[in-house]
Amino acid sequence: MHSGPVSPPLPSRSNIPCMLNSVERLLFIRNVPMFKELRDDFLVRLASVMDEVFYDSNYTIITEGQEGRSMYIVVSGRVSVHIGGQEVAQLKEDECFGEMSVFDAEPRSASVTTLEPCACLVLTQQQLYDAIDETPGIAVNVIRLLSRRIRELNQDLNQVKQQLTQPSPFPQTRPQWYRPMPFPPSEPLARSGS
Repeated sequence: MHSGPVSPPLPSRSNIPCMLNSVERLLFIRNVPMFKELRDDFLVRLASVMDEVFYDSNYTIITEGQEGRSMYIVVSGRVSVHIGGQEVAQLKEDECFGEMSVFDAEPRSASVTTLEPCACLVLTQQQLYDAIDETPGIAVNVIRLLSRRIRELNQDLNQVKQQLTQPSPFPQTRPQWYRPMPFPPSEPLARSGS
């Protein structure tokens, strides 16, 4: 996987999807769960400040542990969210990532790598804070999104705990014929060839 700055090198022309015009961008953002309940006039403003970026396949957009100040919304393609090399989710069109670091200014909790050529809309921390100042309803939608993700993680954690506490299918008792040998042995062992 390629790791690098947030701004990727220009992909080959054949992989670049068409850019969204302002109407398409508005219609797209309206379908993103975080922004669904917002007024159109606010969405128009938000759509106008977002940058559209393109990434080749197998490009690391976000690296776990690095500082981040932007969130991303997948316009086309798919990305893999992974922690320590272990995939935890795949995200597709209308789904977002990177929103946690935008709010808490902590290092990124996961890496995100493209699985195929992707287009994303990028919203910076300052753009999001300005949007929340103007329309506080967006904060409620972000809280809902983060709460849903925490619930999903809790469900996954509970499933793993249940798997770990289930009895083993292998017997834990030793067969009757088994007798452990004392160590060191009380009697010297016979040497072969004596």
